[in-house]
Parts: sequence; structure tokens; C-alpha cells
Amino acid sequence: MPTLPWTAPNTPPRATDVHVFASRFETRTLWGALRFLLRTPGVWRRVGRAPGAYGASLRARPLRRTFWTLSAWESPRALRDFARSDGHGPAAGGLAPQMKDAKFVAWTAGGDSLPVDWEEALRRLE
Repeated sequence: MPTLPWTAPNTPPRATDVHVFASRFETRTLWGALRFLLRTPGVWRRVGRAPGAYGASLRARPLRRTFWTLSAWESPRALRDFARSDGHGPAAGGLAPQMKDAKFVAWTAGGDSLPVDWEEALRRLE
């Protein structure tokens, strides 16, 4: 699966800062990677309808058992509300036993810098 392109369900107001969040997940097994992939479309659709979501992208290297997410939100609270929602919480929680490693990073960026550059996100995740 290649990188899913940046999807922007909402446009931030002019001259505003956005909350950017990036993650990297590595599954223990190929079976875990397959489970991650199978849950991706449902979560992806929900991001597109999430209040406060300004954009998201996903990189997947399932044979390497590694996945990266990159998203921009109105606020840390908007991201937290989505993470705990029915659209994300159960899917993520169900994958927890499959995870070998995970890393998360967040920062603030100008809304005019969207879409966020993948190279910037990967650098921050190192």
C-alpha cells in the first residue's frame, strides 16, 4: 500500500496555528500488519468527518510491518476527542496486542503550511 494522499476535510481559518500529530507503528507480525490494514479504511473515513480535522495522510509498508500517520487538527482536544471516539478508539485498542513499537510526536504549525511535509514528520519521529 503506498502513501494515502493528504485528505483535507476542513480548511483552517486564515492566520491560525494547527496542531500537527505524527505517529509510527510497528507490528509484531505480518498478521498484525494485515489487521492494521484491514482497519485502516474505516478509520480513514471517520477522519474525513471528524470535527476539527484539517488533514491526514498515511504511509504503509506492510511487509516491513511499519505504518506512519500524519494529521493536522484544530487543537490537541480535537485530536484527543477523535482518538477516543467510536471511529478510532475500538480499532486502535483492538490492535494494541499486535504492536511491537509505537512513537508519537506533536507540534504546532501555521495553517498555511498544510499539507504537512512528510519529510518533516519523519525527521521528528527519528
